[in-house]
Amino acid sequence: MFEIISRDGRARRGRFTTPHGAVETPVFMNVGTQAAIKGGLSAADLRTVGCQMELSNTYHLHLRPGEEIIRDMGGLHRFMRWDGPILTDSGGFQIFSLAKLRKITEEGTAFNSHIDGRHIFMSPEDSIRIQSALGSDVAMAFDECVGIPAPYEYVKDSCDRTLRWLVRCRDELGRIRADGGGTNPGQMLFGINQGAVYPDLRVRHMDAIAGLELDGYAIGGLAVGESTEEMYDTISLVEEHMPQDRPRYLMGVGTPANIIEGVSRGVDFFDCVMPARNGRHGHLFTWDGVRNIKNEKYARDPEPIDPACGCPVCRSYSRAYLHHLFAAEEILGLRFAVMHNLFFYNSLLEQLRAAVAAGTLGAFRGEYEARLAQRI
Repeated sequence: MFEIISRDGRARRGRFTTPHGAVETPVFMNVGTQAAIKGGLSAADLRTVGCQMELSNTYHLHLRPGEEIIRDMGGLHRFMRWDGPILTDSGGFQIFSLAKLRKITEEGTAFNSHIDGRHIFMSPEDSIRIQSALGSDVAMAFDECVGIPAPYEYVKDSCDRTLRWLVRCRDELGRIRADGGGTNPGQMLFGINQGAVYPDLRVRHMDAIAGLELDGYAIGGLAVGESTEEMYDTISLVEEHMPQDRPRYLMGVGTPANIIEGVSRGVDFFDCVMPARNGRHGHLFTWDGVRNIKNEKYARDPEPIDPACGCPVCRSYSRAYLHHLFAAEEILGLRFAVMHNLFFYNSLLEQLRAAVAAGTLGAFRGEYEARLAQRI
């Protein structure tokens, strides 16, 4: 399932095999929350920008169109016409971030839909049944994402409950497999480490979930209020307690610099809405830093967004044209910007894989980490 091909310090170059193909790691998963990339990209476009693995969300797809419709249409792969690997988030983070009213109990979470306010209850078993109907290759366990800062005792109790929920997720997926159900018989389960920024809780929780021998493990509950230094320290701390032979996933992170640091600390999987969201606002990632294409200085600029980029947009269009599209509020501008940014992120991970394989990650980090973060 997961093979480590080479190492450079803590960084790993690997291959993760799923029912819908192999993924070269470290990898950035392109976020299609509602079975679509915001900005007008289709599944065919994902291939064009170098996507290996797509991520969709249980919470959003449960609300609309509903997992029964997607199951009856043949599962998420057929529904959105993406034949590569898919990971589905459990919905825990979206309940934390979007539901204004929610009540967490041992049985699960009651909340109001952010769309129409209707009352919904989701248990760990519900989350797994929804993801089983969707047919993703990797299902994420249902967890509670705690905001930072949070009281120590609350985080401790939350970690204990998340562990019990994880066992229930594992058992429910096992029951579905035994009954011959589910859209994807080869669906795998990843557990999620929580603990805010309390080192002892992070280690205690990671040791506990590692003992369940799951298909992979994620570090959750970061980029929700802590400092960058706290995030990096937490990743390094938890990594030492994660199984060496299973993939590691840093959830919802982040900037190019965050990803470079994450890879150097042993992370294999990343996802973030940043490249698509920033693109829709005209902020474009390049190998020299971030460019705001809305700036007036680009109105007569004949150069591509990034001369070092090989994406379809940079091969054909000028900064002046992108500037015009945004000024005219043309949807095409959003599509081009998102396409470029996702191509950049996938290219960044390709370069990181090459650096790990060559043993030159330190040099790559030194050359690009600060450079990619600067504003042009």
